[in-house]
Amino acid sequence: MTKQITYLFLFVALFFFGTITAQPPETDFEMPTTTPVFTIRGSVRESQTYKPISKVNIEINGGAYTRTDLDGSFVIEARKGDELVIRHKDFETVYYTIQSNERITVEIEPAVEEEQVDTKFKRNTKGFNSLIDSVSKYKKVNVEKSISFVGKALSQSNSQIQNAEAYMVLAEVYMHWKQYDLAVTNYRVSLQNRETNQAKLGLAKAYGLNKNYQESIDTYNAIDKNTLSNYEKVTLFEGLGDTYFSIKKYDSSVKAYKKGLTVANQHLIKPKIVDLNSKIAQSYNSGGKTDKAQTFFDNSLDLAEKETKKRALEEKVTVADFQNTNRNYSEEIQLRKEIIRDVKEVQRDSIIVNESPLTPQKQNYKIGNAYSLQKDYAKAIPYLEKSIEEASASEDLIVKKDATKRLSDVFADAGDFENAKLTFEAYKNVVNELYIKREQELSQSDRFRRNIILQQYRITSLESDRELTTSLANERYKNQQLVIYFLISGLILLLITAFFMYKYIKQQRLANNLLALKSLRSQMNPHFIFNALNSVNSFIANNDERTANRYLSDFSHLMRAVLENSEEDFIPLQKEIELLDLYTKLEHFRFKDKFDYTIKVESDVQVSQYQIPPMLLQPYIENAVWHGLRYKSEKGYLQIKIAQKTANEITITIADDGIGRTRSKLLKTENQQKQTSKGMGNIKKRVAILNTMYKDRVDVSIDDHSQGEDCGTRVMVTLKKD
Repeated sequence: MTKQITYLFLFVALFFFGTITAQPPETDFEMPTTTPVFTIRGSVRESQTYKPISKVNIEINGGAYTRTDLDGSFVIEARKGDELVIRHKDFETVYYTIQSNERITVEIEPAVEEEQVDTKFKRNTKGFNSLIDSVSKYKKVNVEKSISFVGKALSQSNSQIQNAEAYMVLAEVYMHWKQYDLAVTNYRVSLQNRETNQAKLGLAKAYGLNKNYQESIDTYNAIDKNTLSNYEKVTLFEGLGDTYFSIKKYDSSVKAYKKGLTVANQHLIKPKIVDLNSKIAQSYNSGGKTDKAQTFFDNSLDLAEKETKKRALEEKVTVADFQNTNRNYSEEIQLRKEIIRDVKEVQRDSIIVNESPLTPQKQNYKIGNAYSLQKDYAKAIPYLEKSIEEASASEDLIVKKDATKRLSDVFADAGDFENAKLTFEAYKNVVNELYIKREQELSQSDRFRRNIILQQYRITSLESDRELTTSLANERYKNQQLVIYFLISGLILLLITAFFMYKYIKQQRLANNLLALKSLRSQMNPHFIFNALNSVNSFIANNDERTANRYLSDFSHLMRAVLENSEEDFIPLQKEIELLDLYTKLEHFRFKDKFDYTIKVESDVQVSQYQIPPMLLQPYIENAVWHGLRYKSEKGYLQIKIAQKTANEITITIADDGIGRTRSKLLKTENQQKQTSKGMGNIKKRVAILNTMYKDRVDVSIDDHSQGEDCGTRVMVTLKKD
C-alpha cells in the first residue's frame, strides 16, 4: 500500500511538471530564439616564421567585418554555410566556407626572406595557438578536455594578450555547456588581462543568462559603441533587447532591437535582419500588441525564406507558436504541416537533436494539440499517435509523455473512455520511465558540475601559482631596478660634479685671461705714452714751442680716448678708426718730410657691425713709421685700408713702402738688438688670449709689401663679426 501511495505521489508531481512544460504557452513567450551563431576564432600568420600579420581584413560575405589584431588573431560571428573572405594587400584573397564552430589558421608563404625570429617565442606562440585550436575542437564534445587544454595553454602563455584569449575561450566553453556563473567569472578574468569588445559582449550576455539582469544591462551600456564593428553593434543591441525581454520590459526590448535592426539594414547584415524582425514581433506580442507583432512576423518569414532552409523552418516554428498564443489554430496547423514536409530536406544535411523545435514528433504533437483545441478530435488523434510513435523512435520521453497525456484527454473528450484509460496507463508508464531518466540526469548533472568546478579550481590554482611566480620575479626585478637606479644616481651626481668643476675651471681660466689682458693693456699704455712724450721732447729741444703745444693738445685728446677704452676687451671699429686717425695725424705731424698717409674704408663695409680689441692696430702703425718710413731716403707712403672679405669678415691692411723688416733690423744698434719689442709681443699675447676666449675672432699676418730694396711691410688683420 505504501509503495502504491509513493508511486501515486510521483505520478501527480510528474503530471503537474509535464503539464507545465509540455503545453504551449497561452500568454507569454520565452526569450526569443534564433539560429545558432558560431563564434569563429582564427589567426593569420606567416608559415615559416609563424610571425602574426596584423590589419588583415576579415569579412563574412554580406555580414560581419573585422580586422586582425597585433598578434594576428581575429574573432567574427558567422553561420554554417557563410563564406569567410580574408583580404590583405600583401597576399592573394582567401575564401573559406564555414562548416562548424572551428578555429581557422591561415598561413601565408613569405614573399621575401624575413629577419631571424626568436625561436623560443615562435615555439611558445605555436604551442599556445595549437592548444587553443584544440579547445575549439572539443568545445561541444568534451568539456573536461576543453578545460584541460585551456590549462595547458595558460602554462604556455607568454603575454597578457594570450591570457585574455585563453580565459575568453574558456568562458565560451562554459557558455556552451550552460555554466553561466563560471562563464561570468572567466570573462571577467579575461578583461582583467586585456579589455576587448568581444569579452565585454560575452560578459554582458553571460550576466543575462545567469539572471544578473541589471549587471547585464550596465555592462552593455558601458561599452563604447564607437569602438565596435557594425556586427558587434548589432550584437550589443540584440543582447540588450534579450535582457530587457527577460525582465518583461517589452518596450525597452523593442527599442533596443530596432536600433540593432537599423544598423543591420544599413550594412546588409542579412541573418541579423531576420532575427531582429522576429524578436521585435515576439516582444510586441508579449506586450499585447498583436497587430504590430503580426507585421514583423510577416517580415521575418519573408526574409527567412531567402536564408537557409533550416533558418526558414525555425522562423515558421516561432510564427506558429505566435499563432497558437493568439488562438489562430488554422494558421498554426498550416505552418506546422509545412515544417514537417520540409524538415526531411534539412535532415539530409544536418542532425536535428531532440532539443530542436524542428523535430517531427514536436510538430505532430502541436498539430494534434491545435486540432484538439478546435475540438476536431478525429484529426487530432492521428497526429498525436504519430507524435508518440516518432518520440518513441527518437527516445524523446518528454514529447512522448506530453503527446500520450494529450491523446488520453482527446479520447476522453471524444467519449472513447476505453482508449482514454489505456492511453492513460501508457502515460503512467512513460512518467515512471521519465522519472527514472530524470534521476539519472540529475545525478549525471551533479557529477558533471562537480567535475567542471574541480577543473576550474585547477585553472584558478594554476593562475595563483603564476601570480606567485610573477610576484617573485617582479620582486627580483624591483631589486635589480633599485641597484640600477642607485648606480644611475651615482653616475648623475658624478656628472653634475664634473660639470660644476668644469664650469669652475672655465671661470677661473676666464678670470686669469681677463687679468692677463688687463696686465697687457696696462703695459701697452706706458709704452705708447713713452713714445709720444719723446716726440714732445724733440719739439721742445728744437725750440718749437708752438708746435709742441699743438702736438700736446692732440695728444691729450688721444690719451683721454685710450684711457676710456683701456678696460674694454672690444670696442666698436668706428672708435678704433678715429683713434688711428688721431694717432697717425700726430706721427705725421712729427715726420712730415718722411711720409704721407691715407685711411680708406670701402663703401660696402658695415663698420657698425664689427668690434675690435682697443690699441690692436696702433703698434703696427708705430712700427711702420718708426722702423720703416723714418729711415727711408725718399718720402714714403703709409696706407690703412678696411675692406670686406666675406659676409662675416673684413680685412684691415696696414701697408708701408719703408725699408722693410730685414734692413730695419740691420740698422738697430747692438743695445737695441738685445731688447725685445714690448708692443709686438703684447699684441701676440692679447690676440692669443682673445681668440681662446672668443673663438678665433682675430687673425694677424705680416709679410713684405713688395719686391726690391725698399720692400716695405704689410700687416693684414682679419676681423670676424660677433
